[in-house]
Amino acid sequence: MSLQLRECKLSRKDGEKYGFCLRVEKFKAGHIIRKVEKDSPAEKAGLKDGDRVLWVNGIFVDKEDHGKVTDLIRNSADPVVFIVLDEHSYKKAEKEGVSLEKLNQKTQTQQAEPSPPVMNGVPGPFPQPHLCYLVKEQNSYGFSLKTTAGEKGLYIIDVLPQGPAAKAGVQPNDRLIEINGENVENDTHDEVVEKVRKSGKQVMFLLSNKEIDQYYKRQNMKLTRDMASLKLLPLKPRSILLEKGEDGYGFYLKMEQNGKDHFIKDIDSGSPAATAGLKDNDILVAVNGEPTAALDHNTVVEKIRQSGEQTTLLVVDEETDAMYKMAKISPCVYHHERPVPSPHMAEVTTHSEEVNHKPRLCRLVKGPNGFGFTLNAIKDLPGQFIKEVQQDGPANNAGLQVDDILIEVNGVNVENDSYEDVVARIQSSGNKLTLLVCGEEAYQYFKSQNVLITALMADPLEDGSSNAPAYTEVQTSQPEPRERASSSSSSHSVASEEEDTRL
Repeated sequence: MSLQLRECKLSRKDGEKYGFCLRVEKFKAGHIIRKVEKDSPAEKAGLKDGDRVLWVNGIFVDKEDHGKVTDLIRNSADPVVFIVLDEHSYKKAEKEGVSLEKLNQKTQTQQAEPSPPVMNGVPGPFPQPHLCYLVKEQNSYGFSLKTTAGEKGLYIIDVLPQGPAAKAGVQPNDRLIEINGENVENDTHDEVVEKVRKSGKQVMFLLSNKEIDQYYKRQNMKLTRDMASLKLLPLKPRSILLEKGEDGYGFYLKMEQNGKDHFIKDIDSGSPAATAGLKDNDILVAVNGEPTAALDHNTVVEKIRQSGEQTTLLVVDEETDAMYKMAKISPCVYHHERPVPSPHMAEVTTHSEEVNHKPRLCRLVKGPNGFGFTLNAIKDLPGQFIKEVQQDGPANNAGLQVDDILIEVNGVNVENDSYEDVVARIQSSGNKLTLLVCGEEAYQYFKSQNVLITALMADPLEDGSSNAPAYTEVQTSQPEPRERASSSSSSHSVASEEEDTRL
């Protein structure tokens, strides 16, 4: 089968757009060119409506995540070179099972940008920097730092064989990007040495190397922690599948008042929890794949109970938790690790301003005048949306915006709930409220792609962020009950400093 691939080289002036849309469309394969503007760089380069983009700067992208492709285009140095196939030929090739990647190897090798490097024997297309966790031995990490006069960057040298650095996966000539989640690329040699010393017996490095740097330099992209591979980290979260027994799962879930972590406690000997490998003081970070960091105690308990006869818990021990916090990443990332650049879950319109199609988590703490927003609904239409966000109120300070569409309340999806039920759920949440919301444009995009909107898509809530509430929680003097979930006749005891629930 003969297919006519076309090379389109797009070059634009400063401030000029390429003048086309790159879309993914329901029931259609590939990355599709749409809305080519007249006299734009796209039209001048020969792009046509319906074309499928197969290569970008020599990188085969037909099967790549749409967010990665748009990132690649946006971050490419000018000009950007596309290899495309017209819509009719693309559909014919798809129907006949033609391998598009093997087409026109000559054209592919003639691109100005070489193919991505091979990292650890695995071909790209997106090489990753790596996180390395070093544990000091005999008062040494087993490496030296090198700087070159007149050149930017700090490099690892003199890696001691079988030393802490070598055991952590550090290689000679690795370039240091971050220490304990803090960028040090512009720090002096002495400043970096001091930060390593202050770290104590453990330190977390984000490292790159020559091949990785060259690749990202070609793409005009900045290396960040979000792009990192976690495979060299020695401590990993554990996924525990629990089958409910006659007396429940056989453990308590506890959360200290004003605390952030959900702890596993008091595991019964011989219980499903003990058999599956749960341990006292394990920290629960996800239930059935959903992160728990933004959820209160009762919501997490309810999610476990709603799982039925079995549930999957993602847990870390205290040492693993400390390691991930040092890196400033969530342990959930390990089980959801994706190639970089990190995808935006969105269609991208390259001729307009960048749109961040993500839902948002907003944590509110009730103030003197309530949560500071109004909830609206339209008769005979599903869903609720935010109206009248009070200036400087808890909702405003948490990032809630007028016309945001409400997805979840305290971790529970409410898209199909009635207005009255949603209001009741909010009113029964007490002084704390966590909402998952989505802007209208992002919401319509996800629905058009038949994508379920979940908290996993949102950026996590972090202390000190703009999501910090304007008011502190109002504490009550009534202690939380300690309840047994596995029996209809629950036994109660007082827990004055903690919330805990028998599971």
